[in-house]
Amino acid sequence: MAVDSNISVLVNGKPADCVSSLDRGLLYGDGVFETIAVREGEQHFWARHMQRLAAGCRRLGLPLPDESVLHEEAAALLAGHEAAVLKIIVTRGTGGRGYQTPGNAQPTRILQRHPWPALPQACATNGVRVRLCTTRLGSNPLLAGIKHLNRLEQVLARQEWDDPDIHEGLLCDTEDCVIEGTMSNLFVVKGSALVTPDLTRCGVAGIMRTVVMEQAASLALEVSVKPLPLAAVQQADEVFLTNSLIGIWPVIGLDNRTWHRGPVTRQLQERLENLKTEGTEWRC
Repeated sequence: MAVDSNISVLVNGKPADCVSSLDRGLLYGDGVFETIAVREGEQHFWARHMQRLAAGCRRLGLPLPDESVLHEEAAALLAGHEAAVLKIIVTRGTGGRGYQTPGNAQPTRILQRHPWPALPQACATNGVRVRLCTTRLGSNPLLAGIKHLNRLEQVLARQEWDDPDIHEGLLCDTEDCVIEGTMSNLFVVKGSALVTPDLTRCGVAGIMRTVVMEQAASLALEVSVKPLPLAAVQQADEVFLTNSLIGIWPVIGLDNRTWHRGPVTRQLQERLENLKTEGTEWRC
C-alpha cells in the first residue's frame, strides 16, 4: 500500500480526515484504541498492543480487525517517519440511533500518525512533580483494564490544573485508593519491593506497566498488585510513572511530599534502555 507521506490518517485503509456522524465511536464511545511509540522507524511492543486491542474488542463484543491489515496500514502510514506516535482506533461502526448494538455493523478502523511529542529528558532524569486530582474514577469491572474510547474522567481530571511545573495528576477511586495518572500507571517502592495498584475495578492496564513488572521480577525485585491507599504513596521510598511514550518518569513531588530518583527506579530505567539496545523484546 502506497500512502503519501503527508497523509496522517487512514480510515478503513483510505486517506481521510473524518468519519460518519453516525459512527458509534463518536456517538457512544463504543470502541477501543491503542497508542504505540514509534522510534527509529520501529513500532514498539506491537505484539503486546495487538493482544490488548484484541482483549478490548472481546470485552466489548467488537469484531477484531485482521492484524495483518493493521500492520500493513501502519507500515504505509509510518513510511519515512523515524519518530512518531501511532494511534489505532477500532469502533463498532455506524449503526443508527439507540444503544442496542446492530447485528450488521461493520467496524471502523482508524489509524493516526502524530508527531513525536516533546518529552524533556529532564523528566526521566530529574523527575516530575504531580498533583492529586479531585476527579474520582468510577468502579466498573466490565471496562477495567482496557483502553475504551470513553476518557471523560481523564478529560475532567486534566482540566484541574494548568501549571506547567505539574506534569501529571493522580486519580483515586471512590474509596480513596490511588489507581493511576491521567495518562500513566503508577508504581511505588518500599525498600526494594514494588507495588502497583490493583486495576480490577477501574484504570487502564498499560503496556509499559506490564513490561516494568516483568523486568522487575527478572531482577529479583518483589512486585505486588494490590489496593494502594494514598498514605502508602506518601510513605513510599520511591514513586514513578510509566506509559508507552514516557517509559519511566520518577516522581519527585506530590503536595508537600518530596522524593529523589531512587536506586530501584534507576535500575529499572537502565533495564529498559538495555531492552531498547537488545531490540528483540522492545520491537515486537
